[in-house]
Amino acid sequence: MDQIHLMNVFVSVGEGESFAAAARRLDLSPAAVTRAISGLEDQLGVELLLRTTRNVRLTEAGRRYLDDCRSILASIAEANQAVAAANSALRGNLSVAASDAFGKDFIMPCIVKFLDKYPEVDVSAYFLDRAVNLVEEGMDVTVRIGHLPDSSLKALRVGQVRPVLCAAPAYLARNGLPLHPVDLLRHTVIAASGVSPRLEWRFGAQDDPMVVRIKPRLTVTSNEAAINAAIGGLGICRLLSCQVGTAVDDGRLHIILADHEEAPLPVYVLHRGNKFGASKVRKFIDLLVEHLRAHAHLNAGQAGPACGRALACA
Repeated sequence: MDQIHLMNVFVSVGEGESFAAAARRLDLSPAAVTRAISGLEDQLGVELLLRTTRNVRLTEAGRRYLDDCRSILASIAEANQAVAAANSALRGNLSVAASDAFGKDFIMPCIVKFLDKYPEVDVSAYFLDRAVNLVEEGMDVTVRIGHLPDSSLKALRVGQVRPVLCAAPAYLARNGLPLHPVDLLRHTVIAASGVSPRLEWRFGAQDDPMVVRIKPRLTVTSNEAAINAAIGGLGICRLLSCQVGTAVDDGRLHIILADHEEAPLPVYVLHRGNKFGASKVRKFIDLLVEHLRAHAHLNAGQAGPACGRALACA
């Protein structure tokens, strides 16, 4: 018998724990359902169902096989839907999440391009300075910076960034160039954090870092405000290379202590999708991944002004 047909019959019987209910659901005779289950068990060489005069129960092997069959049948249905959708216009809502600054600078250009290309799709963009739970909050796509915990989410690596220290040329001309992390204790520090009046900055290898406890002169809760203060010549700030990339490129900021940087952090596009997924989600992911992988501040050597050596972003 057709394997997909046998799986469909088994799922119907297993979910309802009833041959009669499965027959009604599938519009088959009870005898046909019984033959299908017997044929499947003979094919597999294992008992899937325990039958009594009163009820039907799944065996342990049957429970495992039921989960597998559900997944396989769902994938087949999604594959069919994906093919059918290929020739139809994309429509519906797409939800996208990322950190505030990254979303505005890196993802918005893709959203604008996507909306222009697919006029029947609406996008809800959530740019938040917190980690978004893709599953619990019902998002379709998010971008995450940093190493990922094990999960069922699908992840596509699109680049990497580094925590970097930078300052304006005017500040360095007035106060000198720090040559070692401990030199920061003698400099004005700008911190993009609202947690504590003191903070620890780590340098070097992750397994044996150097830790310098810093007391900022200015603490702000906005990365953009910290960058503006640094560009204005107030002091030294520490942010991600992608956040200061434009200011480094045009010379408003210089990278310092590049030889003491921590290891780079990966950048991922995350989605809940299975192998096929919704067509609008797949199309947006394709566009976003292509854009981010080609971005100079995520994937190409950045030769902007630096003190000591140029920052490499990949």
